[in-house]
Amino acid sequence: MMSRQVRVGIDVGGTHTKAVAIDNDTYEIIGIGSVKTTHDHEDGVSAGVVEAFKKCLTDNNIEPDEVSFIAHSTTQATNALLEGDVAVTGVIGMGNSFLAKRQSKIEDIVLDETGKRKISTHNTYIPLKKYNQNEARKAMEVLRGQGAEVIVASKAFGVDDGTEEREIAELGKELGVEVSQASDISKMYGLSKRTRTAVINASILPKMFETADSTESSVRQAGIKVPLMIMRGDGGVMDIDEMRKRPVLTMLSGPAASTVGALMYLRASNAIFFEVGGTSTDIGVIKNGRPMIDYSIVGGHKTLISSLDVHVSGVAGGSMVRANNREVVAVGPRSAHIAHLDYAAFADPADIVNPKVVRIQPMQDDPSDYIAIESSNGKRFAITVTCAANALKIVKETDYSYGNYEAAHKAIKALADELGKTVEQIATEIMDRASDVVIKVINHLAEKHKVERDQISLVGGGGGASSLLPYTAKRMGLNYDIAENAEVISSIGVALAMVRDVVERVIPSPTPADLDDIRNEAIQSATKSGASPDTIEVQMEIDAQTNKVRAIATGSTEVRTTDLSAKVDEAEAREIAAQSMQLPANTLTLAAKNNFFFVFTAMKGEKSEVRVVDNKGFIKVQRGDGEAEVTTVGGVRSVVDKFWEDLAVYKSDIKLAPDIYLCIGAKVVDYTGMLDLAQLNMVMDTELMQHGGREEVIVMGARNNI
Repeated sequence: MMSRQVRVGIDVGGTHTKAVAIDNDTYEIIGIGSVKTTHDHEDGVSAGVVEAFKKCLTDNNIEPDEVSFIAHSTTQATNALLEGDVAVTGVIGMGNSFLAKRQSKIEDIVLDETGKRKISTHNTYIPLKKYNQNEARKAMEVLRGQGAEVIVASKAFGVDDGTEEREIAELGKELGVEVSQASDISKMYGLSKRTRTAVINASILPKMFETADSTESSVRQAGIKVPLMIMRGDGGVMDIDEMRKRPVLTMLSGPAASTVGALMYLRASNAIFFEVGGTSTDIGVIKNGRPMIDYSIVGGHKTLISSLDVHVSGVAGGSMVRANNREVVAVGPRSAHIAHLDYAAFADPADIVNPKVVRIQPMQDDPSDYIAIESSNGKRFAITVTCAANALKIVKETDYSYGNYEAAHKAIKALADELGKTVEQIATEIMDRASDVVIKVINHLAEKHKVERDQISLVGGGGGASSLLPYTAKRMGLNYDIAENAEVISSIGVALAMVRDVVERVIPSPTPADLDDIRNEAIQSATKSGASPDTIEVQMEIDAQTNKVRAIATGSTEVRTTDLSAKVDEAEAREIAAQSMQLPANTLTLAAKNNFFFVFTAMKGEKSEVRVVDNKGFIKVQRGDGEAEVTTVGGVRSVVDKFWEDLAVYKSDIKLAPDIYLCIGAKVVDYTGMLDLAQLNMVMDTELMQHGGREEVIVMGARNNI
């Protein structure tokens, strides 16, 4: 009898590190292991990764040889930058001009508002006409003499020819110095940004090596033979060897994990998702089945590292309350966990006797108006968002955040009495201040990614979701849903993550050969990161305004992939689409279907709503004004040409081109944002040439009315 295969995902949160084991065939959760995040351990948070992993296996009788996939998110890169635990970095710039010399010189990168935490840099420059091995060696020795612990090699136009960067990296191996090649970190033009991104990468190499080595060693000792994968900030995973070269890609991998969990496990295809932990809330956008992406920002500077556009807010279930002598003035960012206090809501009411309010300063440089209550027996508890939600009876008994109403009420009454208000008034103030923070972010992301207000739904995960989400949704007048297994949604996201690699280039007038080259490079990158070549799919994008060409390669670590859920039939797909459109199911028209998708349309006012539902129940495309038509590979161009004219929107002197989608085979290819029909056809050709001319294709077009 063949043993089961188990996927293990481990997420490092601010409060807890949680491991989840998922059956690879059924996607059923078969084990959970949770420990407090080991911020103060000599091995750092990696100690908690190993503890949670071992607990998950031993508590649930999972054998090490059953594990077919293991991955973890990491806060190490982000923490190293936040805490200034970075290496002094030397930069060897190379080029043929004064401009290259200036752009490859990187000043110290300040990492906080005080200016105390920073990446210290030293710079030298080699004109390419003088470059040779001896010059490179001399440059490296000069930088090391100035205190550089790691080196960046950055050449103007190194993305086209990185020979000198590679030679310096080889020299680094000989001398025992870690070298980051700028063109290895990003393929984008822009010498200054590329070099700065490489400096950030190099500065965290020593810390990341230390963590990677200890984690991998512990996993191997536990008997796990499959490669250890690391979550990336863009929602994919890469193997640990690739992470050792490009640790900067793991920035924001924790927030990315929650969004991937929502996308994969909840069938959230159009939602603003936020995961409410104990310390922070991660908020991201999923639109048409795809998480939105942007460049990471470090020290106020945009890098060339793509990550999911997830905003981290310093308010969550465990956030402490700040108050003056009149009212609650703020909630967070300090959490009860960091202050080493228990939540009042989780206390025994008998331990809260004659409570009095004390104002504390949880950490140095914190404000001194954080509220704790002290019982006559000397025990202290924090008043948190979770306490307020329990006092207002927002939290249901079945929710992870459900606490003791009496204990929460007692604690908040002490503050209410001091401020001359009722418990309900104070609890409401706490919830208002907390929800203010996330509402601001939700509105910003909805506007940034052009999510229509009437199509926003909130989806929540994380242990604190039931404390903050219902209240926020009510204030905004929006529908909401809290995930099943919400408290481990990030770990689920890690367990289900795919290998993902993005290759970007600035190509002013790309040719079909250029697109083919970048597509193949993306496939090779994903393969290097651990994807099985047979599973890799590539999506091509061209931004006509910036001349940026992007190839996104996604693949699995194994050849066999498993459906996440049982297939839905037409009636079930119709109900899903109808619920999304907020219309009766019998008013929808089945405009097209194939073996993998159902396309429904319905008139809502003067506009034709379109929903594409796949056979697993995901809404893959959701548009408020569009059309769909079935054709063949050979007929795609004529349909697209027709949609390009018929669905264009004219505003003053501006023509807004429609967005185009293709359902071909088992995937939806999204060509939103294309401004030029000739370029659109060229990009479509890179996909269509993989298919036979008579293969059926569903073409959709949607007006841009925003």
